Amino acid sequence: MTLLSLEKVDFAYGRGTPVLQQVSFAVEAGASLGIVGESGSGKTTLLRLLLGLTRPTAGSVRFDGEPLDTRSGSYMRSYRRQVQAVFQDPYSSLDPRQSIFDIIAEPLRSLRIDGDHGNMVSAALDAVGLTPDSLARYPHQFSGGQRQRIAIARAIVARPRLLLADEAVSALDLSTRVRIVKLFETLAQSMTLVFVSHDLGVVAALCRDMVVLKHGQVVEAGRTRDILARPQHPYTKTLIASVPRMPQGIVP
Repeated sequence: MTLLSLEKVDFAYGRGTPVLQQVSFAVEAGASLGIVGESGSGKTTLLRLLLGLTRPTAGSVRFDGEPLDTRSGSYMRSYRRQVQAVFQDPYSSLDPRQSIFDIIAEPLRSLRIDGDHGNMVSAALDAVGLTPDSLARYPHQFSGGQRQRIAIARAIVARPRLLLADEAVSALDLSTRVRIVKLFETLAQSMTLVFVSHDLGVVAALCRDMVVLKHGQVVEAGRTRDILARPQHPYTKTLIASVPRMPQGIVP
């Protein structure tokens, strides 16, 4: 079943040069998709469209077969219960004035989700490998990797169907990056994952499917293992050649 799809999506800021042109792809429920491209390829704009933060100039973004109704507050509240995001910088994505409990519980309050928020927060914290004593502390008391785990806990506390990750490991050191990638790998077993990155190695480790963007256009799409083994587009070949050593035996 297709959970999320883009159909011939164009986007431009005002009358400027198009940032996205005729972008089409689909994400199956339970799948993991990597969106790969260098800076300026349109990845950030694409993520904003997937989050419903902006509307396409042409084409449509669909969730469960229905177009995103970004003008409807009630629709978007329901959408955000089902779709959550983790961003690049764990230092700026957390409010330093809030305790970890309040940070993780924030989506439950803002989305008006019923239930025992304490139990939900504790379950999310446990899922990302942090201990209960973290809840009374504040972001400055944690390392970068721990802060990213907190951000992930906030994203999954409402039990979304789709998790969007925007360069979610690029600001971390290598050893921490490996641990967070393993965490995303575990999460991808219970929800649909879209992972936006310039890092082809991370996408190879995490994602069954891949879309390659260049200057706002999809130049290649398909199974990750097939694209890595037999890239068709010169741009994809260049991206693969820029990776010192591709992971072996870990592509889903």
